[in-house]
Amino acid sequence: MQPNPQPAPHTRPFELGIYSFVEITPDPTTGRRESPAERLRHLMETIELADQVGLDVFGIGEHHRPEFVASTPAIILAAAAARTKRIRLTSAVTVLSSDDPVRVFQEFSTLDLLSGGRAEIMAGRGSFIESFPLFGYDLKDYDSLFTEKLDLLLRLRQSERITWSGRHRAALPNLGVYPRPVQDPLPVWIAVGGTPESVVRAGTLGLPLALAIIGGMPERFAPLVDLYREAGRRAGRNPEQLIVSINSHGFIEDDSQQAADDYYPGFAQMMNRIGRERGWGPISRQQFEASRTLRGSDFIGSPDEIIAKILFQHAIFGHRRLLLQLGLGAIAHDKMMRAIELLGTKVAPVVREEIGKREAGVAAASASGSEG
Repeated sequence: MQPNPQPAPHTRPFELGIYSFVEITPDPTTGRRESPAERLRHLMETIELADQVGLDVFGIGEHHRPEFVASTPAIILAAAAARTKRIRLTSAVTVLSSDDPVRVFQEFSTLDLLSGGRAEIMAGRGSFIESFPLFGYDLKDYDSLFTEKLDLLLRLRQSERITWSGRHRAALPNLGVYPRPVQDPLPVWIAVGGTPESVVRAGTLGLPLALAIIGGMPERFAPLVDLYREAGRRAGRNPEQLIVSINSHGFIEDDSQQAADDYYPGFAQMMNRIGRERGWGPISRQQFEASRTLRGSDFIGSPDEIIAKILFQHAIFGHRRLLLQLGLGAIAHDKMMRAIELLGTKVAPVVREEIGKREAGVAAASASGSEG
């Protein structure tokens, strides 16, 4: 398949990063499970290393289930802010539908202040539903909750005093919301899993799009990215605003087969548990191996394989960011640290250089054409 033509290159550099749901699933071989405290200590070490090896972003996903620790990403990211210097710190995602946008804004504004302007919010409706009954919301309001709360969150970025009213939250009659962040505006991304209405919303609002690709062939998602950019164009948005991140599963080792062998048991354990809840069939090793080929969705293999796959997808999407969930299920901490080291020192420099060359070539060709 030939890649879709891409818009003119952005001035924003290509970014590579990591996200985590902070699992505490048992090791599928030994049955050992890290304690929540041990898991968080190890997580801080991974975020520090990601910063040290030059990765651009670290994200923490919000979940309210027993196999995940991260119910409050902003608190975890605030701890990471004190131990890092340059890496951007984002939720991945904030389940905005069941949260209070005022508190979300305050928490991430505080994170922005602590980190010196490195905070981001990745807002989504979430792939699990536990937070809705936990915080007293009705699932029948799933869509209207997100629409209303996103509107409020974006309004909060605009002014320190706000007058607002809606269906699902008490009105704000010219009230101040503090503290204010370093960044103006505080970055808000829209996270989507493949719903056309969601990508149109993001494009129309001129918000960056985080597209989760965790199954299937990447080419199947190209129409969604095209739809996002077209919605932004129709709304009169600057193309520089229409930034795309691809968020996928991944794992890296020096040896490709070793990476697959180390990753698959925990991955299958986690995916099959979720699959039983949702009526999916079990994942096989054959399906897993197909997913890590060039045209599969998962970034699992050697550094050279990961580089090739990133560049292959960049030709399809022209995206500005790739976030990998390094490890799904139990992965030995030392292997996780090595994967981060490889991503930062072996993969990222090659990818950034090659994409820079591609975009310089496109810019030169465009300039030459305009002169002619």
